[in-house]
Amino acid sequence: MIKHQSCLNQTTHVWTSDLVLSLGAPQLTISLISVLFNSAVIFAVVYSKELHKPIFILFCNMAFSDLFTSFTGFWIALLFITNPQSTISGSKELLTAYAFYTMSILATIYNLVLIGIERYLAVAECLRRRWRLGRNQILGMVLGVWGLSFFLGFLPLMGWNCLDRDNASALYSPLCIDYLIFITIPHCAVVLVLPFFTYCNIIGFLRKHKMAMGALGQTHATYRLAEIQVARTSIFIWLLSLLSYTPFFAGVVLDITTQQCPNNFSMDVYVFRNLTAIMITMNSLGNPIIYTLKVKTLWHRLRFLKSPSSNRIEVQAIGKM
Repeated sequence: MIKHQSCLNQTTHVWTSDLVLSLGAPQLTISLISVLFNSAVIFAVVYSKELHKPIFILFCNMAFSDLFTSFTGFWIALLFITNPQSTISGSKELLTAYAFYTMSILATIYNLVLIGIERYLAVAECLRRRWRLGRNQILGMVLGVWGLSFFLGFLPLMGWNCLDRDNASALYSPLCIDYLIFITIPHCAVVLVLPFFTYCNIIGFLRKHKMAMGALGQTHATYRLAEIQVARTSIFIWLLSLLSYTPFFAGVVLDITTQQCPNNFSMDVYVFRNLTAIMITMNSLGNPIIYTLKVKTLWHRLRFLKSPSSNRIEVQAIGKM
């Protein structure tokens, strides 16, 4: 087990200004761009009453969680630039930043799963006339997402931290190793596995329906276009999640399995740690592009925000999906 105080006394890593800027500046830049993209999505959905549909509420909630992730990522990057050694030894301010960062990432993960479930039920309702999630149900789930994310993310501020205790993480001090195990392993499985199988089931629904309609001589190009769109979206979701969270998960696994003092890790490991943070911010930037800007209705709303009636018919059509 890591002995916190003795390990801190052995920490001798030296951060050069060039290295700090080369790692911190991209994180700051990507965070700012992500803030702009997600703010535009939130403004478009809130401003347009036509977009107050369940799926667009989830898009807006994801944009809000990604906005929060970008803000906290910007905060952590500033802490790193001003005092890079504190990201190894840990500090109370860094612990607070990690708590907000964890909360926003968890909210993004849960919302990503909710979007997959909503799309699955929407396709099932469209093809089999089953029930679908209503606006009030979606709003209740959104509140539940933030409540659970707040509780799990703020556990370190409630006492589950290693500021003055043993078993601190070497890469993410002052978080504890057991807290990292509790948070990362199940949630990485959620973000990597559940959306993939959800969208695979959606594609299966569409293919079976296309075959059934073809047997009746009622095949329509719309089903083929919908199948292609969902397939592309599911692939993009899978690849983005894989690229964004797998490196972080690998770093946590290394931290958990070795449980060494920070001084025993080379500087390359800490460079890799910072790169994983950049990848997570890239996920926050990619989500509004994949989930929202690929929806033509919302894209048009962003372009023609000053003309509320310009795309009313198209919005209503997509809102009923």
